[in-house]
Amino acid sequence: MKYGVFLPSARNGFTISEAAPLYDPTFEHNLETTLEAEKQGFEFALSMMKWKGFGGSTGYWDSCLETFTLVAGMAARTSKIQLIPSTTLLTTHPALCARLIATINDIAPGRCGLNIVTGWNHIEYESMGIWPGPDYYERRYEYAAEYIDVVKRLWTEDDVTHDGEFFNLKSANVSPKPSKMPTIVAAGQSPKGLDFTVNNADFSFVMTGLENLKKYCANMKEQSGQVGREVGTLPLYAVITGRTDAEAQRLAEDVVAKADKTAIANIIGSASLDTNAGGSSEHLRAALSQPLEQGNMAFMSFPLLHGTHETIASKINDIVAETGVPGIMLSWLDFVPGIREFGEKIAPKVKY
Repeated sequence: MKYGVFLPSARNGFTISEAAPLYDPTFEHNLETTLEAEKQGFEFALSMMKWKGFGGSTGYWDSCLETFTLVAGMAARTSKIQLIPSTTLLTTHPALCARLIATINDIAPGRCGLNIVTGWNHIEYESMGIWPGPDYYERRYEYAAEYIDVVKRLWTEDDVTHDGEFFNLKSANVSPKPSKMPTIVAAGQSPKGLDFTVNNADFSFVMTGLENLKKYCANMKEQSGQVGREVGTLPLYAVITGRTDAEAQRLAEDVVAKADKTAIANIIGSASLDTNAGGSSEHLRAALSQPLEQGNMAFMSFPLLHGTHETIASKINDIVAETGVPGIMLSWLDFVPGIREFGEKIAPKVKY
């Protein structure tokens, strides 16, 4: 069973509520989080990237550490855990991305992967004057497919000449190359996002409740099998523990009751221009009123694992038994003690 941590590299992590700790991201906090995850046997730590936040009373994601430099710093201070920075495609040329990942893999041989972020928050990119316009929503996965093709060629070929729709390279190269092919992950849940992941990634991150997760895993297995690939599905969850199930439920309900409605409205408004069927806009709007187990927006639409240590372990056992997922990625209101508690008190009770 693979466990991963979604690093708190942006303000307030992944809880949009005044009931959660309010903090700006720091290298030391992310390093401490990653070292604790490594100590507890977690397999990977993923760093997101946001160029502009959503404000509100919590200042949600208004500050964010740059993903590649953050991961490079942690690569030099860790020894086992896999580190996965996120490339926001519109801001980072594939040749630069390929070299950044190759360099981090020199710092931490074989331990740097790559998360592909096609970009749904147009406000981020408009703030830098690089938003291509609304047509990008419909073409972003074609853009991403060409992007990752160029990146992979630079990791494996001596000289790359590429004359494509979006990128042009002439005898470009990256050296030294990664010691092994970096793991590629993506989080697209729309039909186009699923198709991109099936053909280009090794794992897919998914934010959805159990019934939808079962359907998604079945689709992923079928479609990846059709193209001769094996792509794993890693669902995302937030975690809240309590001495009793009722206490954990009260804590979770308090987070929802004190949700930062302004920040949430800004997120939904930004995503609303995404016209992709089953894309970010539909997913986030649905999360406004969804129950905790399905993924409420107070937890950034992550489904919630809540209860005692025994209850949460039992829920994880049920998820794996019903879906066959090879692992999960987790977040907490308070990361370092949350990871320590999970590793010491919950993971030993998971039978997979």
